[in-house]
Amino acid sequence: MRVINATQITDTIRQMCIDACCDMPENVYIALKKAKDSERSPFGKEILTQLISNIEISREKQMPACQDTGMAVIFADVGQDVHIEGDLFGAIEEGVRRGYKDGYLRASTTDPLSRKNPGDNTPPIVHYNIVPGDKLTLHMAPKGFGSENMSALKMLTPSSGLEGVKAFIIDTVKNAGANPCPPIVLGIGIGGTMEKAALIAKRQLLREIGEVNPDPELAALENELLEKINNLGIGPGGLGGDTTALAVFIDTYPTHIAGLPVAVNMQCHAARHKSAII
Repeated sequence: MRVINATQITDTIRQMCIDACCDMPENVYIALKKAKDSERSPFGKEILTQLISNIEISREKQMPACQDTGMAVIFADVGQDVHIEGDLFGAIEEGVRRGYKDGYLRASTTDPLSRKNPGDNTPPIVHYNIVPGDKLTLHMAPKGFGSENMSALKMLTPSSGLEGVKAFIIDTVKNAGANPCPPIVLGIGIGGTMEKAALIAKRQLLREIGEVNPDPELAALENELLEKINNLGIGPGGLGGDTTALAVFIDTYPTHIAGLPVAVNMQCHAARHKSAII
C-alpha cells in the first residue's frame, strides 16, 4: 500500500489550475495553425490568426488565454493500492482555491439559486475512478460556460439508430452557432444511462487533438462527423469558414435494450486541460 499525503495533492492541483489556464496544450496550438493554413474564408483566417497570437501571448506572459477561467473539473483516477493520508476532496478543493487565487484567475462558481459567489472558485467538480496500481492520476480541465451552455443530452430510442445519433449531434452544433466560441472540440458519449453518457462525453475532452480513436468504427464516425460539422460553414468565431470544429471525440458504453442516450459536451477552441501522476 503506497501512501500519498494530501498536501502533495493540493500543491499539484494548485499548479495544474494555473498551467491549464495560462499554457494552452501544444496539440491545440498546432491544430489552430493547420486550420489557419487551410482556411479559405478571409474572416476565418483572421480569427484563427488572432487565436494563435493569443495563445503565444498567454504563454509568454503567463496570463489566462481567456477571461472565463472556468469551473474546475477534476478527474481523479485513484489506484486501488493507494492510501490517501488526509481528505482527498478537501485536498483537491484547497488546491483549486490556491491555484485560482495565486494565478489571479477569475472565480466563477456561484450558488445556482441565490447566485452568491464564494470568491475562490470552489467547490470543484470531482469525478473519481478506482483503477489498478499504486498511482494517483489527476486531470484538471477548467470548463468555461460559453461552450458548456451549448452542450446537450438526448434520450433517443433505439429506433433512431445511428442516423438519429448523427442528426442530433449535427443539429446541436448548428443550433449553437457562434455561442461556444468556435472552432470547437466535441466530446460525445453514446450509451449507458443519462448521467453515464454525459460523463463519457466530458471525459472525451481530455483527449489530444490528432489522437486516433483505437476503435476503427468510432474513428470513422469521428471523421465523418468532423467533416459534416465543418461543412456547416459556421467557421471561426461564427463568422463563416471551413473550421467550425477542430476535433470530434466519441466513446460508447453498453445501454439498456430500450434506450439510446447521447450526450454532446462542447469545448471552445481553448481546449484546456492538464494531467499529473503522483
